[in-house]
Amino acid sequence: MSHVLIVGGGVSGLVAAYRLRQLLGPDARLTVLEQSDRLGGKLRTLDLDGVPTDVGAEAFVLRDPAAADLVAELGLPVVHPERSAATIRAAGATVALPRRTFLGVPAGPDAVRDVLSPAGVEGVARESSLPPLRLAQDEDVSVGELLTERMGREVVDHLVEPLLAGVYAGRADLLGLRATMPALVRALDETGSLTAAADRLLPPPTGGLPRPVFGALPGGMRVLVAELARRSRADIRLDTTVRRLECRESRVHDTQRPESACHGRWRVEVGSAPRPEFLDADAVVLAVPPPAARKLLDGVAPAASAAYGRVAVGSMAVVSMVLPGDVTLPESSGVLLAVGERHRDGTPFTAKAFTYTSRKWGGDRTRLRASVGRVGEEQTLQRDEDALLADVLADLAELSGVRAEPVAWAVTKWGGGLPQYGVGHAAAVGEIERGVAAVPGLAVAGAVFRGVGIPACVRTATAAAVGLGAELMAV
Repeated sequence: MSHVLIVGGGVSGLVAAYRLRQLLGPDARLTVLEQSDRLGGKLRTLDLDGVPTDVGAEAFVLRDPAAADLVAELGLPVVHPERSAATIRAAGATVALPRRTFLGVPAGPDAVRDVLSPAGVEGVARESSLPPLRLAQDEDVSVGELLTERMGREVVDHLVEPLLAGVYAGRADLLGLRATMPALVRALDETGSLTAAADRLLPPPTGGLPRPVFGALPGGMRVLVAELARRSRADIRLDTTVRRLECRESRVHDTQRPESACHGRWRVEVGSAPRPEFLDADAVVLAVPPPAARKLLDGVAPAASAAYGRVAVGSMAVVSMVLPGDVTLPESSGVLLAVGERHRDGTPFTAKAFTYTSRKWGGDRTRLRASVGRVGEEQTLQRDEDALLADVLADLAELSGVRAEPVAWAVTKWGGGLPQYGVGHAAAVGEIERGVAAVPGLAVAGAVFRGVGIPACVRTATAAAVGLGAELMAV
């Protein structure tokens, strides 16, 4: 009977456990080790005044069907946004977010006339006439620097960074094009133009209603977390810190991977240093943030450990609230803030985006959430919760005219758990995957690999389970 340890009880670890149960059958032992006091990782649902409220990821994109397919497989209902129109605050005005952009990269000048100055629009118009742009196979560039060079800074500050900040909590100048926009890089190989590449990736305009972009779960993402845990039938151990990972003995010598120092069973040390506990297993899945993975892999896959060490992490906070029932929110799904936007008195905004939750998803309560923090803004996140709430409410009043004290609210700080897809990130991921592949009985999964959203995590966790399952069944 095989025993697999899954280190990390976020969505990646839980999907890996669920898939391993399907592959290995009812007799396999599966143990999920989670450092915190709850499962879910960046999926977390709180009850605010009796309203289920996601304070981490609130939805999954439908462009990649991995999450939607998993949810359907589990038999969970899905809801789609009731209102898809978002807005952006740029140059002191709030306007509709342009539709014909790919992660903020415009498909042409007409797409951005309402959000850029005439000079900015002209920069976009000129891009297609510049010398063709193509990246060498191993070449990567900064998103912000490339777009500034090809289109001008306004595109970066007014569109691209606000959108990427919502995904990575990062800055466009520090994010790599190849990892954050791989589809755009592929289209560039054929078009040689950023605007032409964006146009190719976007569906043609239609006169009908747009297809839903996101899906969410009634009752919040905790429904998915609970169902995955239930279906996995794993032994769940919370408040369990994994201190060390080591290979204990040779199970079978793999002639295809002779460079591996480990060929078999694993031992994991958990608990406190004075009173350690040791768990033995046939295989291990690591589904933890880069700093933890780097530490645990140092002695068993040093090349992968070093590559994990090159992945920076970011922090952010989510301020969620329920407002009085007589409050009327703006007629949009939310608002993004361009870089450098300020209040009328000259003070900077604290929030980088607002989601008008009840407008976007419906419901009989007035709800919203604000995202706070980018890379380099750690001091903002260190402020106490009351101060953050006061600043966010001031932002809301300036942007929407809404002045009301919340009926219930929560500040959730996500510290150091958001991988930054910097320049060269794809190369680091390749090194991690090659280093781990050289070690039998070991797999990795998580937001560091092919995207930080739920669908990407589902894909990496499924791949990890399939690979380990094949190994274990072959022994």
